[in-house]
Amino acid sequence: MTSADPVPEFVSAGDGTRLAYFATPAASPDSGPGVVFLGGFMSDMTGQKATVLEDWARATGRAFLRLDYSGHGMSDGAFRDGTIGRWRDDAVTVIRHAGESVAGLDGDLVLVGSSMGGWISVLAAMEVDRLGGGQRVAGLVTIAAAADFTEDLLPMRLGPDALAAIEAEGVFCAPSEYSDEPYTITRELLEDGRSHLVLGSTISLDVPARLIHGTADPDVPWTQSQKLMSALTSTDVELILVKDGDHRLSEPHDLARLTAVVERLCGQLSSSSAASPAR
Repeated sequence: MTSADPVPEFVSAGDGTRLAYFATPAASPDSGPGVVFLGGFMSDMTGQKATVLEDWARATGRAFLRLDYSGHGMSDGAFRDGTIGRWRDDAVTVIRHAGESVAGLDGDLVLVGSSMGGWISVLAAMEVDRLGGGQRVAGLVTIAAAADFTEDLLPMRLGPDALAAIEAEGVFCAPSEYSDEPYTITRELLEDGRSHLVLGSTISLDVPARLIHGTADPDVPWTQSQKLMSALTSTDVELILVKDGDHRLSEPHDLARLTAVVERLCGQLSSSSAASPAR
């Protein structure tokens, strides 16, 4: 980060780890639901999806939040110490803190989760609902949602030798196609993931959801999003398949599609809220 780069704000997790985030306040009290972006495994909040959505939010006066989980991006902590539950808690910590300090993030929210962030968004939505208060997750948008990937995808991808190394040594470093740094897969990540699986049971989130997935995704098959659609109790769920789309879905037309999907969902929620002022 150079001196010209923006400086993030920080909030401390329960163990004191500093979590970095950028928050854009709403331009007016009637700007509609705030939008929260949740990134993927070893990704950070400087990616194109996060920044394109932030630009859209600023242009339309909508509140927006992007953040780094512990061990990611500008947040403190070691990546290898992270787990699905820890990163879910990190997201909720930042979301609730922003709800107390940033205009437009204290009420209805749309969570936008990319890859692992799709899984985190489901878990965070359930936790925000459980904790109560003024915030409410009113809608979900996922991109190549990698729900349950530690159980459904990683073991097969790693193979028996890597799994044996994880069992014996507690960690395995797998090469990544998306980073110069290898993926660090720990025993704790796999074991904790089993405690947070969502696709094998009913997900009690009765909110509109838009699930975007490329049919040629080499990392997370689109059937994971289909399973997520089936598990959600909501009757307003759309699975948006992108022919020959890859995992990242970060080409200009992909980003334009994402922005349009988020904008339409926010508009739908604003119209619904206006029609039910007593809610």
